Amino acid sequence: MSRISAPPPQDLFDVAVIGAGVVGCAVARRFALAGAKVVLIEKGADILSGASKANSAILHTGFDAPPGSLELDLVRAGRAEYLQIREDLGLPLLTTGALVCAWTAEQADKLEAIAEKGRANGVDGLKLLTGAAARATMPGLSESLISAVEVAEEYVVDPWSAPLAYLTQAVALGARFVRDAELLKGTFDGDWTLETKAGPLRARAVVNAAGLFGDVVDERLGFAPEFQIRPRKGQFVVLDKAAFAHVPRIVLPVPTEITKGIVVCPTAFGNVLVGPTAEEQEDRVRATVETETLQALLKRGAEIVPALAGMPVTATYAGLRPATEDKAYRVFVRAEKRAITLGGIRSTGLSAALGLAQHAVGLHAAFGLPLTPPESVPRVRLPNLAEPCERDWQRPDHGEIVCHCEMVTKREIEAALDSAVPPGDFGGLRRRTRAGMGRCQGFYCNAHLAELAKGKVAVTPCAAEKDEDS
Repeated sequence: MSRISAPPPQDLFDVAVIGAGVVGCAVARRFALAGAKVVLIEKGADILSGASKANSAILHTGFDAPPGSLELDLVRAGRAEYLQIREDLGLPLLTTGALVCAWTAEQADKLEAIAEKGRANGVDGLKLLTGAAARATMPGLSESLISAVEVAEEYVVDPWSAPLAYLTQAVALGARFVRDAELLKGTFDGDWTLETKAGPLRARAVVNAAGLFGDVVDERLGFAPEFQIRPRKGQFVVLDKAAFAHVPRIVLPVPTEITKGIVVCPTAFGNVLVGPTAEEQEDRVRATVETETLQALLKRGAEIVPALAGMPVTATYAGLRPATEDKAYRVFVRAEKRAITLGGIRSTGLSAALGLAQHAVGLHAAFGLPLTPPESVPRVRLPNLAEPCERDWQRPDHGEIVCHCEMVTKREIEAALDSAVPPGDFGGLRRRTRAGMGRCQGFYCNAHLAELAKGKVAVTPCAAEKDEDS
């Protein structure tokens, strides 16, 4: 039986992980590495169907995390593991560094405290710079910059290949991934019975990593609500690859109590990202983009880096972050029912995912269910999508190029469709290959992509599907 299918209902899994965002994929991998029989269930058609598909792709240091917090510990642990495993998994890293920029005297007064907080958090490479010194490291910055804190080890990663690599390794170790499997109800009678839209399954322990629906899943598992998801929308603009030469570093604002603020940031794919906004809303599924807001983002980007003025826009998108009534991570353990909740994981989730996975396995140890790690770990290496490294089209035998904007080969598309964790919808195919994500947004290649993907993905291309572009 395929490991990407509904498991037989009589199977008893050691751990059921609910939610296949970046955290759920990392948790599934870590439990599989520990020797657990794992099932990962997802309500959507593919991994990253919720909050995880739309983020700024920054590998954080934790310099601005609350001192002594669980978030700080897990960001540092997750970052360290990412740096340790990334070459083996084929995951790219842009060593850009970042500048926390002060554009007003009030913001400049806060920089020393930001640097002191970062040093207290154990982050090296923090320097206070004058405006002129900051511009020397990034000449494109506006002359209106007053001062900045340099954070040398903030980096940019590929935000989609990382969770895919985590789940691919979990599947290679025997984990199962079940799509279109929204949790309807969970009951505990010594073991868990989970009723899902894909059918029932049994597990000895559960981990709730359901992101935007974390509180709903807790209720469906029968737990009294201990936190409430309050979706926070972030809109982004993706600028043409010509902008990349002007933005070699991550440009961060002085953060507020509510948000890290508008970032100007290079991407692993050779574009420049401007965003996100921070807008509270009730809807947990739909994140719209508004012309007025996008125009404001473009204006702000050009104020920070003047050369960005008039730069062509490749894409726009909006994502939702699973904010709660408390800024802290919302992690709960119900030992008597062998359940763990990893909730309220917001903008640092990509950086902290591997740390959260380590933490979940540590919490599971208290359940008294011993695990035996496998004798060997299968090698998994994902194809590279990042611009700084060699792409498939640069090889002599690359064959047909299907997407000319992003230089995606037919071989890459076919490999993704036939992979160990194939895409479940067209958005998943795009995230695995970048086909259709370039300047024309699929105008020239979508028909060919649809032909290649026919019968292999649930959802075919449509002009409205832009929520994960970057």
